[in-house]
Amino acid sequence: MLGPGRRTASRPTTPTVTTYSRHMAARKEIDAPAAEFRAAVEQLKAAKLRPEVACEEMPAPQRIAPYSAALSADVVVSGEEVAGGRLVLLYDPAGSDSWQGNFRCVAYARSDIDPEMVTDPLLGGVGWSWLTEALQSHGAQFVAPSGTVTRVAAESFGGMAGEPASAEIEVRASWSPVGSLTPHVEAWGDLLCTAAGLPPVPAGVVAMPNRRSRRR
Repeated sequence: MLGPGRRTASRPTTPTVTTYSRHMAARKEIDAPAAEFRAAVEQLKAAKLRPEVACEEMPAPQRIAPYSAALSADVVVSGEEVAGGRLVLLYDPAGSDSWQGNFRCVAYARSDIDPEMVTDPLLGGVGWSWLTEALQSHGAQFVAPSGTVTRVAAESFGGMAGEPASAEIEVRASWSPVGSLTPHVEAWGDLLCTAAGLPPVPAGVVAMPNRRSRRR
């Protein structure tokens, strides 16, 4: 029994320490791309494109899907850019009913065309066939395709009246890839070349990877 004036000594409490390493590990688990997506990106980089196609990685949209990657390309012939486009790969680990899968390819291709072709009623269907035939020729399996083919004509007036008429065709498409992404990238490259009016690569000729450094 304690006498008057005596106090009971209280034990110092040990504060709970949360280490930075625990937070960092959790953050890495959240930020690290899923293994399935990392593998798909490597498949994108493994694609072999025609020498006329100069391709590079570009910043991908961040809010459309949890993970994304993107490529841009120009078709250059004799130092002149004759077509261009981009390909975006979207990945959602949870899947999407509209995609019918976890991955979605979103492609864009544009090229100058003869202004007289703008009025051709078959041009839209022909432009769409450039994509589907390229996918089929590379054995790229896909589901849920959708897209548009747009023709744009321009005439100049006034102070620009001397400028010749011009026209472009634009193919915007999306589809859900099945299997490796490599043939899908190669088909997109062929779409750009076909839109530019380049002849098909002769049988037996193997395209090589063609990359350029990212623009600054």
